[in-house]
Amino acid sequence: MVKTLMIAAALAGTASAFAPSQSAPKAVTSLNEFANGLVGGEGPEPIPFSSQGSSVNWDPCGFTERAPEWVPWFREAELKHGRAAMLATVGIVVPEFVRIPGEQFSFESIPNIIDAHDALPDSMIQIFAWISFIEACTFPALANMNNYDRQPGDYSFDPLGFFPEDEAAQERIKLVELKNGRLAMIAIGGMVTQATMTGHGFPYLP
Repeated sequence: MVKTLMIAAALAGTASAFAPSQSAPKAVTSLNEFANGLVGGEGPEPIPFSSQGSSVNWDPCGFTERAPEWVPWFREAELKHGRAAMLATVGIVVPEFVRIPGEQFSFESIPNIIDAHDALPDSMIQIFAWISFIEACTFPALANMNNYDRQPGDYSFDPLGFFPEDEAAQERIKLVELKNGRLAMIAIGGMVTQATMTGHGFPYLP
């Protein structure tokens, strides 16, 4: 199940970053109009052998039309959840292979991630404390999102200098993060579901 979800998400996330061609029908929304021109809002490539001759902007619920002023907030939430899911995906797999040694910090008696939740109730306090701290630090940026030129998810935090200076490379990095975050959200949901249903650790098979 997990592999199926991850493959499906990967296929869905391979949309090329191309704006609709000039020959596209007028019904197709342009890049600047759809999703406020945010990265990842360009729409997928035309489907082969389809009667649709151009890209189709994917918004089945119509959020970009019904609440365009909230689109930056939606993207902020998507990026935040995607980043948390990427960390969670790594954090859920690594303990299956590497655990902290020692009597005081030994987790070897905990068979899987689901049992770890009930076996370590005090750890939830630490988790919520760190979440509260991060939210408190990032709230000013969120509160002033519409008051200055700030892109959703941008906290100007790049201590290692990974973010490129070239604009085209910046757009590519943003799209990579967006796709990986979407895939991670599906993956972590599949992992937790499989672990709950099977009671086994990675790869969570019966």
